[in-house]
Amino acid sequence: MQLLLAEDEQKTVDYLTRGLREDGHAVDAAGNGADALELALRHEFDVIILDVMLPGLDGWQVLTRLRAAGRATPVLFLTARDHVEDRVRGFDLGANDYLIKPFAFAELLARLRNLARLAKATADNSVVAVGELEIDTLRHRICRAGQELQLTAKEYALLLLLARNKGRVLSRTIIAEAIWGMFYDQQPNAVDALVRRLRAKLDTPFETAMLHTIRGTGYVLES
Repeated sequence: MQLLLAEDEQKTVDYLTRGLREDGHAVDAAGNGADALELALRHEFDVIILDVMLPGLDGWQVLTRLRAAGRATPVLFLTARDHVEDRVRGFDLGANDYLIKPFAFAELLARLRNLARLAKATADNSVVAVGELEIDTLRHRICRAGQELQLTAKEYALLLLLARNKGRVLSRTIIAEAIWGMFYDQQPNAVDALVRRLRAKLDTPFETAMLHTIRGTGYVLES
């Protein structure tokens, strides 16, 4: 496998890099979130091993930007924080698996093999479909009922986030972190305004609505 290891503890980097390479994998390492994100967007990896507590951009911020950019690379979070809330947040943002420090190296290898199988099974599927809506993530092309939609970058990122979480209600906070990341300093109604713009293109020209507001909770995309 081609792996990206994002970890700021040098002893951990040395240990994992040596072990992974001995197991036959290629490893690129990054010691901070900004470098990890740059590598993840510039190159294709089979799995990203992502420490939560990275300097600069933390693991959650790296993941939200990665998913907002349309990259579906499997992500295995490494964390010393064994809190349910942290794991739930990571999964909501698009993580594929979690491993709590300290961990056995054999378990890390097993989890990586499992994620690689998942990636291989879905590698040829670049289209995200929700009912009559299709999103071609390679070409950034969106069609509903055969009609192509022209979206801005932020509208596309929001639609892709909702589509990949179809049927799941996403809060305004999760949406804001995914779209604007750590630089989110918009007005309190920025998410609602973005949703309105997307809805005008996604739903208004058609007979049925797909983007629904769940009062007091957030938004959900359903066919």
